Amino acid sequence: MSVQKIKKAGGAEPDAFEASVAQELLNLEMTSGDLKASLRDLYIVAAKEVELGAGQKAIVVYIPFKLRGAFQKVHVRLVRELEKKFSGKHVLLIAQRNILGKSFSRSNKMGNKGPRPRSRTLTAVQDAILEDICYPTEIVGKRTRVKMDGKRIHKVYLDSKDQANVEGRTDTYASVYGKLTNKNVTFLFQ
Repeated sequence: MSVQKIKKAGGAEPDAFEASVAQELLNLEMTSGDLKASLRDLYIVAAKEVELGAGQKAIVVYIPFKLRGAFQKVHVRLVRELEKKFSGKHVLLIAQRNILGKSFSRSNKMGNKGPRPRSRTLTAVQDAILEDICYPTEIVGKRTRVKMDGKRIHKVYLDSKDQANVEGRTDTYASVYGKLTNKNVTFLFQ
């Protein structure tokens, strides 16, 4: 029954962890009155646990890009309920995006020629992942500091009105973003 809440690419079978996340989504749809209508047409693409260090783990749930807006409408309530179900682990919803290489060119058969879309570049996808990780908090600024040894540190400034809600999660955000993109990030409030 939980298979309807996860649709993997190519019809592949979900692993045990992904099936448990999908089952929790289905349980939320069945039991929660206010989320029932919102979750009816929503499904996930994948889910995985990310090690944060010090024995902590976070759950990254990948959602279809086309359903990102619908997930964002119920994001706060959905994440709160999933965190209760998974014993306090932080849950992050990230849209599944494609990165196209520099050598990509559209085929003439499709009728549209031209370069790859900007939204499919590595930098654009990594910036979008950062936006998804921080949602619903707004990013108000970004700075990149290059040290003398060539190491880059990205400073991301979040909106200070959400500081009370987000301050305990910034380490999780930095760890997950680092695992997904291999970039060091520091979160500050402004």
